[in-house]
Amino acid sequence: MPFVEALSKMPKYAKFMKDLITNKKKLGDLSTVMLSEECSAILQNKLPEKRKDPGSFTIPIVIGSMHVGKSLADLGASINVMPYKLFKKVDLSEPRAIRMSIQLADRSIVHPRGIIEDLLVNVGAFTYLVDFVILDINEDVDVPLILGRPFLATAKALIDVHCGKLILRAGDEQATFSVSENGKHSHLHDDIDYCDVLTDFETALAITSAGTDDALERCIFLGKQASQEPQLAEQLAALESGPFLEGDRLFKPISSSTRITTSLEEPPELELKPLTPHLEYAFLREGNKLPVIISSTLTPEQENILVALLKQYERALAWKITDIRGISPSFCSHRILLEDEMRPVRQPQRRLTPNLEAVVRAEIVKLMNAGIIFAIFDSEWVSPTQVVPKKGGMTVVPNEKNELIPMRTVTGYHVCIDYRRLNDATRKDHFPLPFIDQMLERLAGHEFYCFQDGMSGYFQIPIAPEDQAKTTFTCPFGTFAYRRIPFGLCNAPATFQRCMLAIFDRLVGEIMEVFIDDFSVYGDSFSHCLHNLELVLKQCEETNLALSWEKCHFMVREGIVLGHKISKMGIEVDRAKIETISKLPPPTSVKGIRSFLGHAGFYRRFIKDFSKIALPLTKVLEKDAPFQFTDACIAAFTTLKEKLTQARIVVVPDWSLPFELMCDVSDFAVGAVLGQRRDQHFRPIYYASKTLNDA
Repeated sequence: MPFVEALSKMPKYAKFMKDLITNKKKLGDLSTVMLSEECSAILQNKLPEKRKDPGSFTIPIVIGSMHVGKSLADLGASINVMPYKLFKKVDLSEPRAIRMSIQLADRSIVHPRGIIEDLLVNVGAFTYLVDFVILDINEDVDVPLILGRPFLATAKALIDVHCGKLILRAGDEQATFSVSENGKHSHLHDDIDYCDVLTDFETALAITSAGTDDALERCIFLGKQASQEPQLAEQLAALESGPFLEGDRLFKPISSSTRITTSLEEPPELELKPLTPHLEYAFLREGNKLPVIISSTLTPEQENILVALLKQYERALAWKITDIRGISPSFCSHRILLEDEMRPVRQPQRRLTPNLEAVVRAEIVKLMNAGIIFAIFDSEWVSPTQVVPKKGGMTVVPNEKNELIPMRTVTGYHVCIDYRRLNDATRKDHFPLPFIDQMLERLAGHEFYCFQDGMSGYFQIPIAPEDQAKTTFTCPFGTFAYRRIPFGLCNAPATFQRCMLAIFDRLVGEIMEVFIDDFSVYGDSFSHCLHNLELVLKQCEETNLALSWEKCHFMVREGIVLGHKISKMGIEVDRAKIETISKLPPPTSVKGIRSFLGHAGFYRRFIKDFSKIALPLTKVLEKDAPFQFTDACIAAFTTLKEKLTQARIVVVPDWSLPFELMCDVSDFAVGAVLGQRRDQHFRPIYYASKTLNDA
């Protein structure tokens, strides 16, 4: 454009230029003119580039083993939303009812069906706890979920709209999701979700397929059937007639059922084992379904009241492993904290016989169906699987020389994970367990008891998501990791005891006692014990703690707790264990002596002068001492067995009565007995004895 024409289009500058040319206006001296930041940006052309809508921020989501698609990250949503149709597909437990009204974008008001709390959601390599509100709305096929501000806050999300990136953080790690990538293709499947240009591709196909001489290309590009090409049909027939050879597999295939029902939905058929005379079965459903074990001495009225209470809190009981819902991770979770500078260890799998392989397969299927384990493909820690015999009670059997030897009967097999290398690297949790003798003293002396046991105890407490990969184990069917605490981790008892004390905080020591997964509820009357039982069952139901129906005995007068018989009379030995010990033949090795003293020493509080009697046996265990089972050893062995079979019932302390302490001292041991006089008779509370060191 000519300069004059340009000036004509700028009337304000035209007059200015005319005045300059006609000398009516003169320029002053050169001077510095200060420009504002905005003017400087305009002159230098530094204005931000105008951009278009980058698109929605979506995240690929996996719930359990199901890829549910992409979810919309919505800063305008105050809740996380899941459509009801998707909720049914994922097959979750029933949502908790909630009073809430939600206003949608079209100003309509809807009421949710409920809320699912603490749902584990996998986003890439991260796992988060998410609460979803279930709405009965139409499901978007591509983006069925909405993740609102609660999730974005939990995931420490950073949204960069300019770069089109969403960053999620967990600890020191982070994952980046791109709008362009998420919008066009799936992260987890080889499916085409988006196509830019279709007409050009069709034209290319037409050009490529025109005039081709290859029969296979004609079938692919022109859509012909193989039967229309004689050459191709002949080749296919030859291939199909040959044998099918399966490729080598690194791991053998394993499958699990998709729909698992609970016992309340579909009561299972259970084997009812014979019970002792003071116990009997009762049933919570018609047709002898959902059995429980109660006292056989209850009146019909008491039995009806007890069964009604158990029906009310039937969700606190479990009849199979899939009934375990698991304690909420927000309430309690297990951490595996490693020592500094410990290097991860990946161990190979161990060989198994076909029979043991079948045992492992059944265990894997059972745990996968229950949601306790999941398949994992990359982990820094890998531990091997070990199958060990499941031993029953000890018995005495003759050997090849017709000599009686102690032996435990094998009733099955346990699938264990060898976590010794992981345990060596784990920082130890020193949370204390209660003293057994003190707990038994608080427990004895009551009229009614309810002895309870957690269903597969450790499996009820979740592992922190960031530590689950450390529990990875390998077997012939793949590598798997635990979502909940497995057996074999060094800090599992401490975590479980801490969790149980948190659940029953106000009840322990008042109406019940807890030792890891053994719970004992007591009361001085039927109504008192029933009320206490209701408080415990209510806590179990609220925290999703499941009790094993087979190990729970309700409203009994006596029972076995930690190897001791508890009743109103006091504490006594478990006669079943004593009968087994009494049948043991004399030991023939140091290991045999140590095993016998371990069994007998468990009941040393019932045996007067235990250390004095066992001295000949303990001498054999001294370092560098030769194994010589002398007549003194035989006499000590026989005396200890007799003392155990004749052990008296020890009473619990009555703090309102005076105590009596009697002592006995010899050249090599000191003994004492603590007791009280009741009904003018001395009642022992505790026997104690110690051997003396040489001066």
